[in-house]
This record gives sequence, C-alpha cells and structure tokens, in this order.
Amino acid sequence: MTAEPSDLVLIDKPRPHTTVITLNRPERMNSMAFELMLPLHDAFEAVGADNDTTCVVLTGEGRGFCSGADTSNDGGPPPNIDGMTLTRIATKAMSVLADLVPAMQRMPQPIICAINGAAIGGGMCLTLGADIRLAGESAYFRAAGINNGLTATELGLSFLLPRAIGSSRAFEMMLSGRDMDAHEAASIGLVSRVVPDADLLTEALDLADQINGWSTQGTALTKRTMWAGLEMGSLRAAIEMETHTQLFVRLTTKNFEEAVRARKENRPPVFED
Repeated sequence: MTAEPSDLVLIDKPRPHTTVITLNRPERMNSMAFELMLPLHDAFEAVGADNDTTCVVLTGEGRGFCSGADTSNDGGPPPNIDGMTLTRIATKAMSVLADLVPAMQRMPQPIICAINGAAIGGGMCLTLGADIRLAGESAYFRAAGINNGLTATELGLSFLLPRAIGSSRAFEMMLSGRDMDAHEAASIGLVSRVVPDADLLTEALDLADQINGWSTQGTALTKRTMWAGLEMGSLRAAIEMETHTQLFVRLTTKNFEEAVRARKENRPPVFED
C-alpha cells in the first residue's frame, strides 16, 4: 500500500486477499466530514494499488454506515483553500466529494458494501458506488438532499439509482425523501440480501472468499465490463466489448484449461492467470 491508514479510516486484512475499509467516526455516524472523506479517498487509492488484495469490503463503525453531510461544522474545511472565495471553496468541496464513487469504480477489486444502520444522502451514494451491497437488518436508506431544501441529486445518484431500482422507484425515493428499510431495499434490488446485523461482516467476508476463489483477472475485468456496460448505448456495443474481453482472458491465460481439469478431478480450480 502507498498510504498509512488514518484513525478515521481503518484498513485491515482479516482474511487472505480481502481488505476491509472501515469508516471510523461513529460519534457522528460516519458523516461526510472532510477529515473522514479525504483519508477514505486515499484508502481507495492505496487498497486499489495493493496487488495482494483481490476483494474489498467497505463498512462503517457503530450504528450507522454513513449519515451523509456533516452538519456539526467540526469536520474541517476542504484542503488548500487559502485565498479562495466562497464560491470557489464550494466548487472545490464538491469536486473532492464527487470523485469518491469514480474512485471506487477505478479500483480493480470488487467492492462489497456491508451496510449497517443509516445510509443517508452521500452515504447512500457511497453504497451505490460498490459492486455488491449487503444490508444488516438495521440498515435504512434516504436520498436526503431533498429533506434539506436542496436537490436529491448528488455524487452520481441520478445515474446510479435508476439503474439499480428502475426510474419510477428512483423518482419516488428521491422526491419523497422517505426512509427505505433494509427489507424493502432487498425486495426492489437496491441490496442483494439482508442478514442479521451480528452476521453482516462475516457474510461479507464469506462472499469475498467465494469471489477470491475465481480468477483475479476474470473478476477484475468482469467488474470493469459491468460498469462500462451501464454506460453503453446499445446491445451490439456491449457484445463487442464482452467478446474482446472474454477472448483476451481465454487466449492469454490457461484458466479455462485449469477449470476443465478441476471439474474432472473434482477439486476447486487454482487459477494462476
């Protein structure tokens, strides 16, 4: 890794090849203060560059995953603002936050978001930057900008949410400002499944173990292709991209041959990419 973990963003590797990134500002329900979001961005870059990490779990400490905007005014200003006017500071602040979801997508490793408690506003947006979302029974979601007299559209939510749950549900959630609990979120596809809070991290780690059993190259390119496919304009373009990606892995590795041998020998495959 290229950066040391912050006290407010913990980086741990509890199992081989899986890194857990934990937001650690529980007294403020991990709200999006710059003192937390800047080291989180650094953590994404550092873990993304760690060649021994092939899957990532993102979670929050305490009773909330991330409660969105910090209203306490004690989280510090954005960096390097000396001499700036208020409007330039505001633009810089939003630019810092706006790169969090793209930074998650740039990471080659699949990201599993283990959502505990509140995922509100920008915190909800962070969950949508993950590739897989698991919810504890305490989890709930709110597109909170509308509640604060602002727009509900921030950090990519207008792009990500309709693609996750459909446009009608996304409009209703974003315009009503209501809370959505974990079970409703699972029923409409916002999360993959709901698990007891006490089992949330274990379930996420078990899923990471399963993903880590496959080809590192295969999972990384699947993630990359899936995100590109969400922005693709046609079926033909998606098939073209998939065809070349599949051929690349097929012709540059012995993974397919190993999968065939493993099935014949009734054992798990060992992919060396």
